[in-house]
Amino acid sequence: MRIDAELMVENPGDAGDVASRVEQVGFDCLWINETKHDPFVQLPLAAMATKKVKVGTAIALAFTRSPTALAYTAWDIQRASSGRLILGLGSQVRGHIERRFGVRWEAPAAKMREVVMAVRAVWHSWQSGDPLLFEGKFFKLSLMTPFFSPGPIRYPTIPIYVAGVNRLMCRTAGEVADGVHIHPLHTVRYIRESVRPAVEAGARKSGRRLSDVELAASVFAATGSTREQISQAREAHRAQVAFYASTRTYRPLMEMHGWGDICDRLRDLSLNGEWRKMPGEVTDDMLSELVIEGRWEEVGLELRRRYAGLVDRVRLYRPFDADRGWEVLLAAFRGGR
Repeated sequence: MRIDAELMVENPGDAGDVASRVEQVGFDCLWINETKHDPFVQLPLAAMATKKVKVGTAIALAFTRSPTALAYTAWDIQRASSGRLILGLGSQVRGHIERRFGVRWEAPAAKMREVVMAVRAVWHSWQSGDPLLFEGKFFKLSLMTPFFSPGPIRYPTIPIYVAGVNRLMCRTAGEVADGVHIHPLHTVRYIRESVRPAVEAGARKSGRRLSDVELAASVFAATGSTREQISQAREAHRAQVAFYASTRTYRPLMEMHGWGDICDRLRDLSLNGEWRKMPGEVTDDMLSELVIEGRWEEVGLELRRRYAGLVDRVRLYRPFDADRGWEVLLAAFRGGR
């Protein structure tokens, strides 16, 4: 099992410096998300500042970009990083796609399947010189002249991960993707009983096994060097859990644990704009299932205890920073092998 880090910076120009530190500490991959900044601005900076650590998106939005645009960006970063890119794609939820980006919301699992296949069709055309031809329900691609083709590269195989929460998207990821990004709002039971079986079913559909698809989990962890820091982190995660759980997308997880009524109350509070009341709905028992808590060393050991044999990669849902605790966590995690 590998351990990765997340990059979240206020200034995208700092991505290179943070990435260099991540590589020095010894993480396996650096993931960049798409919240306040475009991950494809930060990725080249991270790639050029490092030599060994993998770099990837966790996630980049798939439906706000055309497959060909995604293909160009990923091809260039793969070339610049000497083959270290992992392209992680996610659907986002309907409200953001329609109301924040002004893009039509269409059958997300079916559309994600086509995005992955269309991106690969573009890459194949560039690497092989074959005509571009992809025809699906959502995308039809049939034009790639030599003038617009960047041509073959040394490392043409770019892994694609798809973010999956519910069974349908997880099955889709299992069928067409190289890996699955598991949302931080999860439990070990949910991964074991929902995510893994769905991914395995999708993998079988394409003649593969579950072991052919990497599972990468982002993990809520309340950690620090003092009890006060840990307590502050726990309450921050309580608010984050409340925010995510107010979205119906995560209701299957909530229902599995008997928290469906809490999901409904959180949704009502969010619709009424009563954000300050929402964390109070998240109980300590819920947090014990959703959040790892302890000092840096304890979290490193608990990550391995909970996730070994269940997923292939783990990372904290927390931006990497200058705290020396990261080195303590990494030593504990790897010492538990």
